[in-house]
Amino acid sequence: MKFFLFILILIYSCKTDKSIILPIKNTYQIDNNDSNEDIIIKASHVVPTKNQYQALKNEFIAFIHFGPNTFTRMEWGNGMEDPKVFKLKNLDTDQWCETMKDAGMKMVIITAKHHDGFVLWQSRYTNHGIMSTDFKEGKGDIIKELSKSCEKYGLKLGIYLSPADLYQIENINGLYGNLSEYKNRVIPKQIKGRPFKNKTTFSFKVDDYNEYFLNQLFELLTEYGPISEVWFDGAHPKRKGGQKYNYLAWKKLINSLAPNAVIFGKQDIRWCGNESGNTRNEEWNIIPYLKDPNQLNDFKDSTAPSLGSREEIFNARFLHYQQAETNTSIREGWFYRDDNIQKVRSTDDVFDIYERSVGGNSTFLLNIPPNREGKFSSEDVAVLNELGKRIRETYNINLFENAIGPKKILDKDDQTFEVVNDNQLIIETKDEILINRLTIKESILTHSERIEKFKVQYWKNETWIDLFFGNNIGYKKILRFPEIKSNKFKIKIEKSRMLPAICSIEAHYYKSELPEIEINEIANKKVVIKPLIKKFNWKPHGEDITLNLNPDFEIRYTTDNSEPTKNSKLFKDSISLGFQILKAKVFLSNRSSKTYIFNLNKS
Repeated sequence: MKFFLFILILIYSCKTDKSIILPIKNTYQIDNNDSNEDIIIKASHVVPTKNQYQALKNEFIAFIHFGPNTFTRMEWGNGMEDPKVFKLKNLDTDQWCETMKDAGMKMVIITAKHHDGFVLWQSRYTNHGIMSTDFKEGKGDIIKELSKSCEKYGLKLGIYLSPADLYQIENINGLYGNLSEYKNRVIPKQIKGRPFKNKTTFSFKVDDYNEYFLNQLFELLTEYGPISEVWFDGAHPKRKGGQKYNYLAWKKLINSLAPNAVIFGKQDIRWCGNESGNTRNEEWNIIPYLKDPNQLNDFKDSTAPSLGSREEIFNARFLHYQQAETNTSIREGWFYRDDNIQKVRSTDDVFDIYERSVGGNSTFLLNIPPNREGKFSSEDVAVLNELGKRIRETYNINLFENAIGPKKILDKDDQTFEVVNDNQLIIETKDEILINRLTIKESILTHSERIEKFKVQYWKNETWIDLFFGNNIGYKKILRFPEIKSNKFKIKIEKSRMLPAICSIEAHYYKSELPEIEINEIANKKVVIKPLIKKFNWKPHGEDITLNLNPDFEIRYTTDNSEPTKNSKLFKDSISLGFQILKAKVFLSNRSSKTYIFNLNKS
């Protein structure tokens, strides 16, 4: 009877809404007799869970790497460090959270335990950590202080707990790979004098190290407030004894104790594939699997340049929603080393990564390592303050606020949407507006990710002019283009998996600073002019930051000692010598820079 009713409801829904013809799910199995068309239809009904969607809405989040490496100036410790090398005297987690809040971040994830095995909280199950340092006479608890600051500043808290543990490998009594028996064990293990307020218990058939890991997860998930993300690193500096991780047990414990948390590195969230802040041209979150990801114990990192195109999903046995996190560091390295040699990214660089990641269907996870005084260094804070200012000034002002068009797209409510039945949308404003950014969001909770190719046009001189060509959209796409002025805009869907649904379109204007330039003589008696880029020598992403942020940026120059104007020669690649003085200016929209002079006799 229930099946019959379902069929009736499905038939009725198909008649009323041809954009939904199957139940929406987080995972779809592909059957042996499914055609490519069947697979496309199933992919069009794969949606994020409630927890995944809330994680996507965070958009911009922080990473904190803090531990013995901060004081030894190492990227990875060896597990044999004396805990007393962690010579922390002061800690200002309020400063961390205030800075992150001002930058526009919604959550912070801290390395509660990195690969060296040193723990930042008062664990019952090891002495290799904060309890064996001089910080607050061994009674300090960095996770507790951060949790309080997060509550104060309205930030969510996430926990990084490294599966790899060099202390448990190198210590003679270490539990990692000790070939212990797999047997039923009660989690948490009771420690005399340290009872838990949370009386929940679990029974898992695990070895010594998995028991240790589960006990520490229990502590972190029950004693430090709500945990919104659990972050599992796939890196392994060393292994021992064929140690295996019982992730399915970990997952059961996490889902029970932190029901609103997502899990990174597993079925909920995947690594973007690099640590440089690089982004894919197309970031699909409908990911093909050969086995059911909800039953997997091990997940491999996905580093391929394309993951969810039609060609990839046609070879799948399962289709699963699994979003990407784009992670990198504001400094050269994950841990703080010093303020003199270790370079900090420019605001332009971080803002560009923000627009490419948040605006590229992923979440931006930016590492900010505290220094040895327990604070963010002043240069990092300055960059983050300016970044937050740019994000607010650009994206808090929606120039389509009073526009005429599809009401459910322009109503600032992501829970409402319009199905694009005729493959195009037109939005009009009362007066002409000046814009160089658009944000578009698909209704992924109800209609998945479907758009594969689109373009944006604007109305000028009684005709439609092409402005932007794009591919997939998903949760959010930020479009960047030379500034234009118009009062009518068209979004045309040129290819989609099924009828797509859009929940939001907004227009914005980014007023950038005029890029500085430098003029240099190179080989073959030539001169080049290029933007002055702050040096950052760690995991390069290869992006042209200046051009990304300013698509209409130009350099004009003269060689006759006259002042460059908008009509002077446009610099392209190089200039042959044969002049005494070269003058150049940057032109951006209706603005121009100071004059830069290159005197051949003084070069």
